[in-house]
Amino acid sequence: MSHIRIILVEDHALVRAGMKALLQKIEGTEVVADMGDGLEAVKYVQTDTPDLVLMDIAMPGLNGLDATARILRESPTTRVILLSMHANEEYLQQALQVGASGYLLKGAELAELELAIRTVAKGERYLTPAVAKYAIEAYREKTEGPVGPLAKLSMRQREILQLIAEGHTTKDIAQRLNLSVKTVETHRSQLMERLEIHDVPGLVRFAIGVGLVQPYS
Repeated sequence: MSHIRIILVEDHALVRAGMKALLQKIEGTEVVADMGDGLEAVKYVQTDTPDLVLMDIAMPGLNGLDATARILRESPTTRVILLSMHANEEYLQQALQVGASGYLLKGAELAELELAIRTVAKGERYLTPAVAKYAIEAYREKTEGPVGPLAKLSMRQREILQLIAEGHTTKDIAQRLNLSVKTVETHRSQLMERLEIHDVPGLVRFAIGVGLVQPYS
């Protein structure tokens, strides 16, 4: 069995520590880095190439879906397994669209975690059984074109939507994404038009409804 180099991305420190301890029990794997932010993970793969990224979907700042898209652009040979608390069809569709190789529930047992890692490391796809039932439909919809409400938005628009829903001002968002305030305002207007939502509270409710942010964020 070849050595599998893993980075672990999870914004809750205690959860991350627990997962790291589990990964250390899997023979032939090494956690080469762990971090609490999707942007940190993107920066990491710019200087090192892990075999596998094990990453939470719901994280503040840069969520796991958009982080996955960026990571795969930087390091096409790296595989990503997304972690979620929910067997959510919308998340699964988005995970497949951004190129994730695996989707695993956080409540999985060690045996399933190992199976997912081994499967993905071989270049195959692993979907936890709770979401596998959505896979055929998700592939069909993907070939027919974008379907879920998030699919109406570009990656940049999803980033801005998440930051709006987390309570950041336009100026804050511009600084975080290295954009002008005018550009952020343009993206915000476009995403409101695409979603047919024309106020910030409506955007927040939408972001919570599709799982882009947690209600307590």
